[in-house]
Amino acid sequence: MTATEVLESASTDWIAAATAVGITLRDGVAERDREGAISTAAFDLLRSSGLSRALVPTEFGGGGASHREMGDILRALGRHDSSTAVAFAMHSHLVATQVWRHKHGMDASAVFEKVSAGAILVSTGASDWVESNGRAERVAGGYRVSARKGPASGCEVGTVAVTSIRWDDAPEGPQVIHCAIPLSAQGVRIEKTWDTLGLRASGSHTIVFEEVFVPDAAVALIRPAAVWPPILNVVIGAALPLVLAAYLGIADSAVELVAASLAGRGDPHLVTSAGEMTNAYTTAADLIAAMFTDSENLGFANTDVHAARTLSRKTVAADALVETVRLAIETVGGVGYSRGCPLEMWYRDIHGCLFHPLPRAKQLRFSGHVLLGNGPLG
Repeated sequence: MTATEVLESASTDWIAAATAVGITLRDGVAERDREGAISTAAFDLLRSSGLSRALVPTEFGGGGASHREMGDILRALGRHDSSTAVAFAMHSHLVATQVWRHKHGMDASAVFEKVSAGAILVSTGASDWVESNGRAERVAGGYRVSARKGPASGCEVGTVAVTSIRWDDAPEGPQVIHCAIPLSAQGVRIEKTWDTLGLRASGSHTIVFEEVFVPDAAVALIRPAAVWPPILNVVIGAALPLVLAAYLGIADSAVELVAASLAGRGDPHLVTSAGEMTNAYTTAADLIAAMFTDSENLGFANTDVHAARTLSRKTVAADALVETVRLAIETVGGVGYSRGCPLEMWYRDIHGCLFHPLPRAKQLRFSGHVLLGNGPLG
């Protein structure tokens, strides 16, 4: 299967399709990492190959992939181009959330039709969370909003920002408006603020909204600003398995490099180090697999308990992923510390998994509160 072959849902080899795209992109990865530039061509390939609509149900023009199959796609892509894989996971998790809604009897057809037509969704969730930020003002037919949202992975190649804006002057007290804003809308611009240790080519810049009009039809939800919103349980359950799958692809490549570089070596210290790396790698892979199993192909119940369990697995898996690549460098020796070896970039990139919601300290409080019956926010 070529990188530009349109997928047929009934017989798609999703891993082969993602691998074809990844191989096409692989030669430019190091240069894009040095320049900090997202690959526009990558997202053109993700559209033309059908991968950007893989999760959309077939009746809406998509590929009908399962949640786990979408994870396989991201994992395969992450083996070759980690920045693109993680940025693509941001689009994919938003589609997955809509699939959850569809499976639970809610209308997601408008989003599905946009994605099937080639839209790339951009998430601002990492900077929004419960209380959100920005300023919304009620005007005739909608809202006038201003905010800065970053990091927003893939925003340079995206079509629609899925975001939330704080509405402090709401009659019922401070509220949060969840809405979709076209990145082509008047008053929207991108500030290139992404200059980081790793995932440098993910295009995770800042979206700036300046007095942007959001019509009522583009508002999906209005909720209290200080109360845990059940929609975030859905986002957590849909998103984190996919996001971690992209990072697992990085760990796959690191382990494969060690196995190929040191094949047949029996030095005791190398064997021990390789065994320790295998333990960390197996822990990460098993936890991520369990996240997909418990998602029940996006049929999971919207509960605080499911979200807390997913977040706990995310923390432990993220630590194990970082440890896997660290031990890969330790096992191969000093060459792994050189920029001439891809382990150096993979080690920088793998650390990105620590910063997706929720970071360890916040996750511990969340999961602890839920266990003790306090609710996620205590």
